[in-house]
Amino acid sequence: MFEGGQHPHMSQKMTIAIPMAGYGTRMRPHTWSKPKPLVPIAGRTVLDYVMDQFSSLSSDWQVEYVFIISPNGWDIRTHMETNYPGTKVHYVVQEEMHGQSHALYLAKEVLEGPMLMAFSDTLIETDLAFLKNEPSDGIAWVKEVPDPRRFGAAKVDKNGKVIRLIEKPQDIKDNLVVVGFYYFKSGEALIKAIEKQMKQKVMLKNEYFLADAINILLDEGQQFRIERVETWLDAGIPDAVLETNRYLLEHNPAQTDTPDHPWVSIIPPVYIHPQAEITASVIGPYVSIGAGCKIHDAIIKDSILDDDCNVNSVVMEHSLVGRHVKLKGKASKWNLGDNTEWETE
Repeated sequence: MFEGGQHPHMSQKMTIAIPMAGYGTRMRPHTWSKPKPLVPIAGRTVLDYVMDQFSSLSSDWQVEYVFIISPNGWDIRTHMETNYPGTKVHYVVQEEMHGQSHALYLAKEVLEGPMLMAFSDTLIETDLAFLKNEPSDGIAWVKEVPDPRRFGAAKVDKNGKVIRLIEKPQDIKDNLVVVGFYYFKSGEALIKAIEKQMKQKVMLKNEYFLADAINILLDEGQQFRIERVETWLDAGIPDAVLETNRYLLEHNPAQTDTPDHPWVSIIPPVYIHPQAEITASVIGPYVSIGAGCKIHDAIIKDSILDDDCNVNSVVMEHSLVGRHVKLKGKASKWNLGDNTEWETE
């Protein structure tokens, strides 16, 4: 475990648990060589935008993070130590994938008192300042959608009190989808509910889902309420990553300042790293280009290129390109992992 800076003047601890140990199968080939939270998006990584979600917490909290990572997830520690020095992070390795509740159970030693839980591939915009005086036992952040049947939903009463969490509801009238962001007043109570869930083997497809642990807490009389969000972004599959890239480029203008490039037409919004070299190309809209990229004679739109790509004579749209990729030839759509070489006549 890594222990960062201490904050002795702060009064109460808030632990933020982020499970990120999944196989990332829906984001392959990119996740063969990097953890999903380190996939680039709008000039940063998904993890950087995940961290942004907690910036509105009151400074009265003593914030600690616990990351539940896979055995191959240590690049995340390097990223945190480089970009968030002094942040206190506990690392717990999930060797076998038995679901969300199992991931949190592995971190039981540090889940004490108030805690937040967020998934590493969903992003929301919310103000957390109110948590300092929150009276309820828990909160589920939700978004109203037209058809909730492929999600988990919250069944609530007229006051917004949660009656039950429903995995993949059959009835579309329960259309408040849970977005993967939760508050628990007591981490210890959550761990006890997970122990009961595991003892009773309350599973779905051989995995322990957090919704079932929360339903145990509700059955025991805990009071949960909902908090609505307007913006809910996904970074779990390539199409969703590109959609989120478009949103973030539009809504973070500070990210889209670009240096001058000779004989280059730039159609905003785009992010171009200052250390990228581009000549004789059309870039944009909705393009993110990483450090060290060399691009010549290309037309690129609605795409993300990770660091150190070499792209020559290519027409590219709606594409995800990993690090150190060499790409030459005409094409329209690519999904290439790190260290790929591809050339067409």
